[in-house]
Amino acid sequence: MTATCFPHDADIGVRGEASTREAAFAEAAAALSAVVSDPAAIRADAPVVIGCEAPSDAILLVDWLNRVIYEMAVRRMLFARFDVAIKGRRLQAVAWGEPVDMARHQPAVEPKGATFTALRVEQRSDGSWLAQCVVDV
Repeated sequence: MTATCFPHDADIGVRGEASTREAAFAEAAAALSAVVSDPAAIRADAPVVIGCEAPSDAILLVDWLNRVIYEMAVRRMLFARFDVAIKGRRLQAVAWGEPVDMARHQPAVEPKGATFTALRVEQRSDGSWLAQCVVDV
């Protein structure tokens, strides 16, 4: 499994690559957290349940990341781990994290929203999954 950022002219791209669709969505969310703070500095202390539904995998990814961004903002939390389950077009997840500690986390940016720019969710020929989009920061 891989959570990475990729170059983009504006804002920042997040990408999850994994053996399953659920794991790729989790890795994309982990990449989103990595945009804000060093993942090694975030503890997975408190669970937050997140759910969303969409008509396609691509829109589901955008909705999922936007729900993560929303929870980060309203709870003032960062997340270290994501357990994602997808049935049909419905995603249920638990995000594990902790409240932001400005001194320890040193947040670099505040994500505003996932966009449709460079949006891709696909199963590759080797069976692995890719989930990516650009996030407005």
